[in-house]
Amino acid sequence: MPDHDLLFRPVTELAELVRSGELSSAELVETSVRRIEELNPELNAFIDVFGDDAIAEAQQVSAGDERPFAGIPIAIKNNRAVAGRRLTMAANFAGDFITPHDTNVVAKLKAAGFIVVGTTTLPEWGIMPTTETARFGATRNPWDTDRTTGGSSGGSGAAVAAGMVPIAHANDGGGSTRIPAACNGLVGLKPQRGRISNAPEAGEIFLVTDGVLTRTVEDTARVLDCISGPVLGDASWAPPPSEPFAATAAREPGTLRIVLALEPPMPDAVVDPQVEAATRATAELLTSLGHDVVEATPPWVRPDLADLFTALFGPAICTQIALMEMINGRAPTEDDMEPLSWAIWNLSKSIDSTSAMGAGYMLQAFARQFITWADQYDAVLTPTLAELPVPLGTMSTMDRDDPMAGFARSAMFTPFTAVCNISGQPAISLPLSQSSEGLPIGAHLIGKPAEEGNLLALSAQLEAARPWADRHPPAYS
Repeated sequence: MPDHDLLFRPVTELAELVRSGELSSAELVETSVRRIEELNPELNAFIDVFGDDAIAEAQQVSAGDERPFAGIPIAIKNNRAVAGRRLTMAANFAGDFITPHDTNVVAKLKAAGFIVVGTTTLPEWGIMPTTETARFGATRNPWDTDRTTGGSSGGSGAAVAAGMVPIAHANDGGGSTRIPAACNGLVGLKPQRGRISNAPEAGEIFLVTDGVLTRTVEDTARVLDCISGPVLGDASWAPPPSEPFAATAAREPGTLRIVLALEPPMPDAVVDPQVEAATRATAELLTSLGHDVVEATPPWVRPDLADLFTALFGPAICTQIALMEMINGRAPTEDDMEPLSWAIWNLSKSIDSTSAMGAGYMLQAFARQFITWADQYDAVLTPTLAELPVPLGTMSTMDRDDPMAGFARSAMFTPFTAVCNISGQPAISLPLSQSSEGLPIGAHLIGKPAEEGNLLALSAQLEAARPWADRHPPAYS
């Protein structure tokens, strides 16, 4: 059995092996670093690798370390601060800025014992659901290297899927954890808004929340317990669970009422027949497990939804550009950015405060309407994506004559995910199916507000009924 087989094991299992002394953290981290060195030239999942420092840190981890994930290698998406490392957002304008601190989610992952072995790729500024940049090039899907790994946490998705690391950080402002989970055959949870603090850089953020990409529901639940909770000074936070998420996830979910929703919120989006068949198969599996499954269309089909979302998403993205403007001491020019980024930067500057506030109010009204409708069910089942992972270049952002064309095309690929960033409620992508070509297909479950535990329990039941953790990209197993 090759050494890198370790990196396909659940992190909960790896942590037990390190704690018992059966496996050393140094051996595990060295295996991860070697695997990254071997595969990254082809897959391009990492921006920076901290091999020597990570191995040195691992050598300090001893058997019996009580931290829940002591000595386990992890990768961090390169849009969150890691002290003493480059924070690039995969953007030329960000340069090689070295951040002096850890952002909250990184600090909590380190406190749990994880060892950061490197930072992963993303589309410039995290805008697109495919990871292809002018600065660092395209990240390739381990299941088919001609296809997208998703985005914006695409590097993290490729890194875990190929067994470069057993877990990676991700975040989600329109599906950016769930999209790469679906493209790469992984588990990707978007937690409830306010569950994970944005300290110290930000307060309340309407759309974005951090998380991780894993192989198992249990890993996702246990890591969520480590990184959730408010930090002193937060403006608001999600209500705490009555028990650890891992405890709820380990329970049988009971008989639930679940709605299957196949009509996309974007009126022009079309669901691929293989994706629809896979989602219907998930509905049948839920029925076989004793759940009451009905099919209906939520009140979410709105022609103006994409424009309203962009009115908030664009300025949220542009706060990163504004930060780098302050650090660089100059405004960006067209030559500093990809065409899409430049277009969104200028579009956002053209949105006055009244229009931005108005869009926020309208999205909040949309969220209330959807949550009220969904409250009659315990979960909503949709496809994660409307299509299979698309070929690289399908959503090009490099066309200066029509820079928004790729952005519009991306909404057809990912019509189901952004609704939950608007509503704030938890949602998860599960790798339950594969296409005739062997590509992963994600099943998307939307839970009730602040009920990640119950959503994870349902997910764990599906995982037990149709296990996926041993399913790896053949070329990288």
